[in-house]
Amino acid sequence: MLRIILFGMLLQTGPNLLAVEPETLAIGQKAPAFSLKGIDDQTYTLNSFKEAKVLAIVFTANHCPTAQAYEERMKELSSRYTPEEMQLVAISSNHPGAVCLEELGYTDLGDSFEEMKIRAQYKGYNFPYLYDGEEQSAALAYGAKATPHLFIFDRERKLCYSGRIDDMEDPYKTPARTDARNAIDALLAGNVVAVKTTKAFGCSMKWKSKLSWRLTLDERWKEKPVVLEETDLEGIKSLINNQGDSYRLINVWATWCGPCVIEFPEFVKMQRMYGQRNFEVVSVSIDKATVTERVKAFLVEHEAAFTNYLYVGIDREGFINAFDPAWQGNLPFTLLVAPGGEVLYRHDGIIDPLEVKQAIVKELGRYFADDRQ
Repeated sequence: MLRIILFGMLLQTGPNLLAVEPETLAIGQKAPAFSLKGIDDQTYTLNSFKEAKVLAIVFTANHCPTAQAYEERMKELSSRYTPEEMQLVAISSNHPGAVCLEELGYTDLGDSFEEMKIRAQYKGYNFPYLYDGEEQSAALAYGAKATPHLFIFDRERKLCYSGRIDDMEDPYKTPARTDARNAIDALLAGNVVAVKTTKAFGCSMKWKSKLSWRLTLDERWKEKPVVLEETDLEGIKSLINNQGDSYRLINVWATWCGPCVIEFPEFVKMQRMYGQRNFEVVSVSIDKATVTERVKAFLVEHEAAFTNYLYVGIDREGFINAFDPAWQGNLPFTLLVAPGGEVLYRHDGIIDPLEVKQAIVKELGRYFADDRQ
């Protein structure tokens, strides 16, 4: 109890004072109480699941590649048992503000409450998904170390197992040791759990104390140089042909275009999110060369630290056809081009950022295993 009170005091005192990880709940200890809002906007407590003989609580997150790799297995685990036998409950405890953009390279969503709703609906979660991101009281009380981190309790709500769901992070392969299922089956059969603890591997918990690190990365990004180069029609054709190794998201825009100005910051976020993988954002302005300084000032203001071109060619129809013969030339216009030049996504008009990010992640992959293929 002292451990729980201590960390609660630290959170109340200030977000940067949580300098050490909380101690993980020990086998045999009772499940700490909680009161958390679910994605259905209902409040859930420990008592909400009193009918289940076994309670499995997994701390997870939208953005974590490992957590995403286990989503289908969490659904399978939940559907394997009746609600009276076992209830699986997922809790997202990451503080949304402490998740850096550079940590979102395997996802289209952050860890906010509203984004939890989107992910759960998209994946068809068949278990409650609760939000603990503001106070992180549940994660502190249980001592969650990673996402995912599983805790399994018996009828008396004493901890009987904690750790991983199984021994295989790669979602394309079959696990050899189904630790969570073994523990649940043992409890339902009235037996002692043979393996009580395993290592919980995955992304680290994003505590409030990491807010300062997020600000540090924001400042570092601001220091990156912003460059604007001129290009002609041949340069545009080469850009679309994309003989490089990276997926290329190309945005055609202008400073006088209202929708262009509105959506532009989203491309900066995408570069920060996916730029550490085989991905790059490229902007192409069709402003007149006489306002080059205005274009450069806009790019600097919006921290566009990626490849930026100003089209100075005179063949406007050729420029449009180079991107897409069906495009009428209206702005903004966005393309996702694969290495080799295949156009994977195109959109004229203001983008839906989530739609674009989904198109990007579809190609880059959501799991660490995708990088090894």
